[in-house]
Amino acid sequence: MDYEKFMEEALVWAKKALSAGEFPVGCVVVYQDSVIVAGSRISTAINSINEIDHAEMVALRHLADLNENVNNSKITLFCTLEPCLMCYSAIFLSGIRKIVYAYEDVMGGCTRCDLTKLAPLYKNDLISIVPNILRKKSLELFKKYFNNPKNIYWKGSLLAGYTLNQ
Repeated sequence: MDYEKFMEEALVWAKKALSAGEFPVGCVVVYQDSVIVAGSRISTAINSINEIDHAEMVALRHLADLNENVNNSKITLFCTLEPCLMCYSAIFLSGIRKIVYAYEDVMGGCTRCDLTKLAPLYKNDLISIVPNILRKKSLELFKKYFNNPKNIYWKGSLLAGYTLNQ
């Protein structure tokens, strides 16, 4: 599988989000070497911080709406930022077993969670994680986001400081 090709597609979605003033995360869901759904972060109201419609959640919602027979365990999910706890859990519960991401989320990323310490539903299935694919390109989008004084989401956070100091 061409990780860089699909991460480039996720970056297109992240750029769309950035252009709309949103947190620049993009996500594509790949099945049988094709993108079947995609998403980026959306907010439903002006000046509203929406902690539900992350790019991964939007893509998973589109996946759930597909009228096709898809084996979720054969899906690879590409995202421009390491998934948070909510997204990681939703990805796991959807049956997806491979995540590829570009940029680590030092503040809220959860791909390093030790699932073996959790309840049986979680500890018996593991997810394959591939980090740092086109990391620099994703990092540049986050730098643009955090350098824009209009963007207040996570301004002054650990992630913003980490990003801007690179």
